[in-house]
Amino acid sequence: MNALDGHLHLRAVRAPDGSTALSAQSFRAPFHLSKPNWDPDAEVLHVQVVNPTAGILEGDRLESSIAAETGAALLVTTPSASRLFRMTEGGHATGRQHFEVARDATLEVFPEPIVPHRGSTYFQETTIDAAEGSTLLFIDQLMPGRLAHGESWAWDRLVLGLTVRREGELILRERLDQSGASLRSLAEFAGTGPGSCFANVIFLPPAEEASPAWRNGILTLHRDGVWVGVSRLRTIGWSIRIVSPDPIRLRDTLADLRSKLRRSYPRLGCGLRRP
Repeated sequence: MNALDGHLHLRAVRAPDGSTALSAQSFRAPFHLSKPNWDPDAEVLHVQVVNPTAGILEGDRLESSIAAETGAALLVTTPSASRLFRMTEGGHATGRQHFEVARDATLEVFPEPIVPHRGSTYFQETTIDAAEGSTLLFIDQLMPGRLAHGESWAWDRLVLGLTVRREGELILRERLDQSGASLRSLAEFAGTGPGSCFANVIFLPPAEEASPAWRNGILTLHRDGVWVGVSRLRTIGWSIRIVSPDPIRLRDTLADLRSKLRRSYPRLGCGLRRP
């Protein structure tokens, strides 16, 4: 099968009636865009990005750029996990994604988990540029592989780079570069077992929060085998890390996290299921 060179470019703007609309869109396989859905209660445009292929294969190059302009409110999700299939020795796939959110805009990015299969190698670089007065929620999830096929922690290499800037100033730079076996040791340390799943959440509020009300609520999610940690970023924003014993409890924990955040930030309450 030939490798795919796919792209996704989206730009959301505030319409004259106060809703959010896509002013520009372009995509090429393996990306496909479902019809956007406006949530009148949360006042957010929900866009679902679909991969109609089996998953990510050796040699695939994926590039995405998503921007929310001033006053826009956009939620981007995927309906299914991103599966990384087995690759030959030395083979790999790459992904680059850039998210930009302007002043008074809200952008939430909540894809389904990355699921690396046995023998896969994937390099992903994510860059976030947020303006002062913007709101951003970015959620990245990782599952250990196909448990039913005995592929837990069996991928070769996974590299996830993340850069976050606020008004052009660097506030976070991190890089995970691990084999499946090395991440297994972290799961064993947490006592969460072979089905452990991870989530990396970045939350940037529109203004500095010295002691936000939602923080204590999120810390209560650290229970029943789920590990949750909350750390402040440089100058503004929060990093939230989650380790869960299984996919179901990870999904439930993230749902609870969004519920607690939307009490202070209603635009983060857009429904994930399309009507």
